[in-house]
Order: sequence, then structure tokens, then C-alpha cells
Amino acid sequence: MAITSDLRTAFRLAARLLKSRRSRNALARRLRTQPRLAPGSAEIAVYFADGPVNLYQVRQWYAPLAELHAEHPVAIISRSPGTMLALLDESPVPVVYARQVVDLERFVDEQSPKIVLYVNQNARNFQMMRYGRMWHVFVNHGESDKMYMTTNQFKAYDHALIAGDAARERLADALWDYDLDARTIAIGRPQADHFAGDVPWPDDGRTVVLYAPTWEGDRAAAAYGSIASHGTTIAERLLASPAHRLVYRPHPRSGVLDATYKAAHEGIVAAIAAANAADPTAHHVYDDGPTLGWQIAGADVAITDISAMIYDRLAVGKPLIVTRPVSPDADVDERGYLGDANWLRATEAADVVARVDAAAHDAEELARLQHWVERYFGDTTPGAATARFHAAVEHLLERWRTFAAQRDV
Repeated sequence: MAITSDLRTAFRLAARLLKSRRSRNALARRLRTQPRLAPGSAEIAVYFADGPVNLYQVRQWYAPLAELHAEHPVAIISRSPGTMLALLDESPVPVVYARQVVDLERFVDEQSPKIVLYVNQNARNFQMMRYGRMWHVFVNHGESDKMYMTTNQFKAYDHALIAGDAARERLADALWDYDLDARTIAIGRPQADHFAGDVPWPDDGRTVVLYAPTWEGDRAAAAYGSIASHGTTIAERLLASPAHRLVYRPHPRSGVLDATYKAAHEGIVAAIAAANAADPTAHHVYDDGPTLGWQIAGADVAITDISAMIYDRLAVGKPLIVTRPVSPDADVDERGYLGDANWLRATEAADVVARVDAAAHDAEELARLQHWVERYFGDTTPGAATARFHAAVEHLLERWRTFAAQRDV
């Protein structure tokens, strides 16, 4: 048994090495045709050290960054060849490949960025944070009440751009000796200003249900994923209803650690394909694309796990149902929205059609949602969050000029 396990591990490692080598070779060919970023042309950098599986973390910033780029030049720094290949195809702002620390040093010397933004807590962030004379700013990749949102790692950054009052209260409760007034700036959710978009289904009267579960998690306290516990039943019931349309958007890491979870995910994908083959007018959707927004804004009702997807949905103020984790060890912080959430337990998944229809027409539930929208994001008038994001950047740039002038005296 141990020998079989060792062989599987060896094969996986070999496959990863081969894939990495292919990516490096493909990128080397691609970079020969790419113009180098001219010195001094990146006022703001976005540092992203992760591989392609976590590209969703930076993708959701594309639209806000493209808008910011029109005022202050932005460049994304990539450390992974596979990620860099994807960014070259899809990033709306320039991308720089910095595989080694010496490449980071060259970038800093040539560009002298004033602000570096970080969308996650990758350990390799510290390789960039060694450089002074610039603000290191954590912007995260979503708002939520997960334990990730109160990590002491916030203290490593000069500043953090947070969503709103709920985030401030969360950090104040969790972190010792952290000056919230000096080090955090509330900006809302600028991504939500770009959520609207064309949807791949007809306007035919069906109730559109977005089911957006998270992955299985890498520890018991973060076992929020519902695909295996709720998901197959949710999909079965909704796909069987001629009055409903299922839009399934799982977390891209779903099933990376748990074979049972992966099998449940693949079963839902197969069921969607079978339902569409049986009824081509159904237009059920399995969505694993890079763009996030139209699903959130376009669905009549959303069902999601404890994840940032809850709060993206809150930002549009439309009906929301949250799956209750089956693991007793899952860390559920009910001091905020989760204490007032419309919970769906695994034992209730078979009633999902009735629950969806009730949520879609519950005026009291919508009124409660509006209260939480304001607490988490402040003003969600279209364009308000973008204005706050730009104002935060301007504030940091002005502080940079002040400090730079003092140092140069």
C-alpha cells in the first residue's frame, strides 16, 4: 500500500515538473516577442506570486485596475510561468515576469513603484516587501467573515484597503495593537461596479439560481464546501424543475484534496450536460470561466457557501441562501451577516426549490439584506466604490510624495 502511494506521489511530481518545464519553454518563446516595459512606466504594481489555480484572486481586480491604469500606470508582477502565460492573454494592464529575486530587484530599480498591491497572503509576498520607499498595501481578493480575514498578517503591510464597517469591527476584535485609523481605508467593493454584463441564457421566465460553492478547504476549521454534502441534491432538484435554471460556478480548487468532493463536482457537471441535452431550451450553465460578475448580478437567487461569494452577492442586494457547513469543526463567525443568514442545511437540500421560490419573493428578507449591504460595503451606488478606491490611491500617493520629499531634503 505504501509503495503504491509513493508511486502515485512520484507520478504526480513528475507530471508537475513536466508541466512546469513546458510552461517555462512556452513562456520563453512568448517573451521574445513581447516588448519590455519601459523604465519608469509603472507607478503602481500588483504583486501576484501564485500559480494558475489561484488566478481568480487577481482576475477579479482586472476591471478596477484597468480603470485605475488610465490615471496611474499599473503593472502586474507574476512569479509563475503558467500564470504569466495566462496574464499575457487576458490582463488589461501590462504584465512583468519576475521569476527570481534578481528580477524583482531589476523591476524595482527600473520602475520605482510608489504603491504595491497584494491580493493574497502568499509567503513569497515577503520577497517583494523587503523593498522600502514604496507603500505595501493589502487589498485581498474578496470580503468575507472567514478566519482568513482576521489574520495577524495584516500587520505586515503598511496599509490595507478594506470593504467597510464590518471589516473594521472584525479586525478590531481580532488584532492586538493594530491602528485601524492609520492603517486601513474603507473602499467598499469596486469590483461590483463592473458586475453587470450579458448573460448566456434567454429571458424566458425561468428563475435563475446561482450555485457557487467553495472548495473543500485544507483544514477542519475551513471545511465550508458544500458540493458533496448539499450540492448533488441541489443540482438534482433544480435540474428537474422546468421553472428553474441552474448556474453552477464552483471554486476553481474544488476537489484538489478530496477525491469524494471532486467526484461530486464532476457529477454535477455531467448532470448539467445531460439536462441540457434532454431539453435544449433549459440553458443550464456550468461556468468555469475567468470572468466573475454577470453570474452574481444576473441570478434571481444565489446559493453559496461561507466564502467571499456571499459578500459579492450582498454587494448587489439580491436574494441569497447560505449553506450550513456539515463539519462541526468549521469555524462559523455569526457576529456579522452569518448570524442573520438564510441558512440551508444539508438535510434541507431536497427542499431547495421551495426555498429558492420563497427567497425570491420575501420582502422582509430583502429589507434585512439591505441593512447588511450598508454595514459591509457602505454606499453601493454605482461608481461609489470605484471613487473611494481611486481616492484611497490618491491619498497614498500624496503620503508617498510627502515622505519622499522629507527623505530627499
